[in-house]
Amino acid sequence: MSKESTATFWPLGGTVSKAGIALIIIDMQIDFCAAGGWVDQLGEDVSNTRSVITPIAEALARARAAGLTVIHTREGHHPDLSDLHTNKQWRTRRHGLGIGDMGKTGRILVHGEPGWQIIPELTPIDGEIVIDKPGKSSFHRTDLAEQLESRGISRLVVTGVTSDCCVQSTIRDGFEHGIECVLLEDCTAAVETRNHEATLEILRAFGGRWGGVADRSAFAAMLETADD
Repeated sequence: MSKESTATFWPLGGTVSKAGIALIIIDMQIDFCAAGGWVDQLGEDVSNTRSVITPIAEALARARAAGLTVIHTREGHHPDLSDLHTNKQWRTRRHGLGIGDMGKTGRILVHGEPGWQIIPELTPIDGEIVIDKPGKSSFHRTDLAEQLESRGISRLVVTGVTSDCCVQSTIRDGFEHGIECVLLEDCTAAVETRNHEATLEILRAFGGRWGGVADRSAFAAMLETADD
């Protein structure tokens, strides 16, 4: 297989080594992706966020087999909510059940609660990085940027939920940190399909203002030609 697939996936160019790439899986938590979780309790349909579990598991298996760094994120807050600003809590309560409130899976998005956990299908294994983030972006008030820099990682393959919120926030902040990000469109979703499609259209505009958009097959092809 030629290097064309690698150059297409990472159009910025330069040497592409597996050591310089990480797969990030954003917020695949009970509260966002499982029956009985926060989104479900809000009366929203979780079929979209659940639809990407199997595709992400496939991408995760490829990343592990290739020896990529794997990063999982969990959105959540300390039990005393000292890291939750009033604006965020007020806006989440406009849906009827806000962050920190008691729900069917414990307090919503609070560290240690059942709903805050990553879904069993995508449980991290030893050696994988888990980033606990209080914001939408995976870079906001976390050490993600420092962890990437210390490992010599300058490229992120982005998956997870939701595409219109935490996923796109992470891609935009990754761009600001000089990280080349590529979103796997078949490994991300929003609760509302129209919002997901609109987000992809925005991300693709002008050739990818903040990063690229690809899919699992392109990811697999890229890994076959990337340097070990």
